[in-house]
Order: sequence, then C-alpha cells, then structure tokens
Amino acid sequence: MQSPEKPRVFSGIQPSGGLHIGNYLGAIRNWVRNQDQYDNIFCIVDLHAITLPQDPAALRENTLDLAAIYLASGIKPEQAMFIQSHVSAHAELAWVFECFTPIGWLERMTQFKDRTARQGRERIGAGVLTYPSLMAADIMLYDAEYVPVGEDQRQHIEYTRDIGQRINQRYGNILVIPEPLIQKAGAEIKGLDDPEKKMSKSLAADSPGHAIFMLDPPDLIRKKLARAQTDAEPAVRFPAGPGVRNLLEIYRTIKQLDWPAVEREFEGKPYSALKSAVADGVIEVLAPIQQRYREIRSDDAALLEQLRGAADRLTPVANATLHRVQEAVGLR
Repeated sequence: MQSPEKPRVFSGIQPSGGLHIGNYLGAIRNWVRNQDQYDNIFCIVDLHAITLPQDPAALRENTLDLAAIYLASGIKPEQAMFIQSHVSAHAELAWVFECFTPIGWLERMTQFKDRTARQGRERIGAGVLTYPSLMAADIMLYDAEYVPVGEDQRQHIEYTRDIGQRINQRYGNILVIPEPLIQKAGAEIKGLDDPEKKMSKSLAADSPGHAIFMLDPPDLIRKKLARAQTDAEPAVRFPAGPGVRNLLEIYRTIKQLDWPAVEREFEGKPYSALKSAVADGVIEVLAPIQQRYREIRSDDAALLEQLRGAADRLTPVANATLHRVQEAVGLR
C-alpha cells in the first residue's frame, strides 16, 4: 500500500456473534457513508475475541459472517478488510507494548475492572488485562490517524496514545499518535427490554428480546418490537420516557429525521402504531443487506480469498512499523 493522501482510519470489530441494529446505525452505516473520505482499514479482530472462551467452529463462522455483513452493508470490496490473525505483526507489536506498559495502567481500565468484578481475577485470562496493548498495536501498525469509537471505548484510545507517546519520547517519533473519531448518530440506541442499557451482543445472549440482529427475519423483528418496553401512558406523549424514546431514536435514525419531525408524526399515536412503523423501517433497511449477505456467503472460498488478499497487501505496511519499533528497542 502506498502512503495515503486521505486520512487513514482504522476500524476493528470482534467476530463474537451477530451484529445488531445498534452496531449498524451507530457504526457500520457511518463507515459506509464516509468510506470515500478516508483511507480505511477494516479489521476483524479475532485475536481479541479469544479473550473469552470460543468454540473454534463458531469463531470461524462468525468471522466470515462479519466480513459478509460488512460487504453486504456497502463496504466496497476494494477497501482493505482483513482478519487480524492473518497479519502476525499484531501480536508481535502488542508484546513490545506490553513490556513498556505499567501494570497499573492496565488494571485501571474499566473493562478489566468490570470483568474481574463479575468473574474474579482467577477466572479470567491474562489477555483480558493486556487487551489494550493489542488494540494499540492494531491501530499503530498502520499509522492510523483516526479511530472511530463510541464513548465507551475512549479510554482504550487514551491508552493507545499514552503508550505511543511513551515510546516516541524514548526513541524518537516512530509512531503516529491517533485521535478518536467519536460517532454520534445512532450511538444512543438502547436495549428493547431495558432502555436504560446500551444495546449489546452480550446482554442479548441472556435476553433474546434485547436486540434486533441484522440477520433477523421480518417476523422475528416484528415480534421483538411488539414486546419492546414502552411507557405507562396509553399513547405517545412528550417528553417521552426511555422506552418510547428508544423506539423513536431507532425510527429517527433510520429515517434520518430530526426530533421535531418525529414528535409531529407520533404525538398521540398508540404504541402499536409506533412499533409497527419502527418494524417497517428496520425491515426495509435490512432486507437488501440480508439478500446481499446470502449471496456473499454462498461462496465462502471467494470471501476468504478476498480477506487473505487484503492481509497480504497490508502485511508490508504492518511490518514496516513493527521493524521500526523493533530496531528502536534493540530487537533488530
């Protein structure tokens, strides 16, 4: 790959199960819309996924699913989309970063503290602690200038910047320090069963009605929305409570409307009308994506060839950064 004229953006997502409409409206759709503005690198971060126990066959299937959904959503085939484990420099640079990272930095990470609080320190793997070092390596290998993240991932970008600046201060400016690209549109979509919590794959594992997944068939989408939490009022009233506001946010984001337009459309309407409209909007958006997904997954060999080709193109870029760091610290 040549040095880009456009700002380089690194985007990564775990192949840890189905993507939901929160992922699509808050991230993927933005990536699709903005892909011509940036030199994009889309990484399927399977090394991150194994910080949790994985069924090997399911991990391989989820990886292909994720790639197919990216492409079906509108990511252009010529974009650099690849599987993290296909480029060995990720793990090699992560080890160097770990060696230069104080343990206290990692122990203060919210994700690590949450996991240890839930499971205990003796029941989680060391990868949960060192996860930020691998994420920093993912980003810095490609001299990425921006990383699109939600507000909940800002801490990881701050660590990435900290470790990059530490190495640069010691050895010279050998790493590009990235900036977070905080996405706003669609970022506030919550769970259908609990509108106080952000829609998530992990919560959906215990509560099937929590999220609408991008591959859900129309009848299941309608069923989930019919059971979505609303307000105590008999009809839509403003200011709306969290359940109704969440449904309106999904509708508003899909239809690209402002709040006054949404309020005019649904003021005084029964919840059944709101849920039906949301279902229609979600199904309309997902139908062509699902059709294209089925076409892509009908030829997994071609999909894997595309992913491996991207990894082959990116490997020299990643190795150039890795070798700069290795030489600086005395490993070459």
